[in-house]
Amino acid sequence: MTEIASPYISHPRVMVLGVQPGTPPFRIMEIDGRVVGSAHAVTEVLDTAALYGITIHDLDDPDMIRWVGGDRYTWRPR
Repeated sequence: MTEIASPYISHPRVMVLGVQPGTPPFRIMEIDGRVVGSAHAVTEVLDTAALYGITIHDLDDPDMIRWVGGDRYTWRPR
């Protein structure tokens, strides 16, 4: 058997956490394990990542970005 016993778990530099209630609702962003701010739209996620020198080409790449509590289209509480 050449496969590893445990599944691969990526550790992306950017994490976008679940939607928080507010006016308007927002999502908290972490970069390299540190909270760096909040975002109200996917464009703010891209802008914040760029401020930290991270260029995101694929918003669905689990090695680059992890969406917690929804995907890139989730910006309202469920």
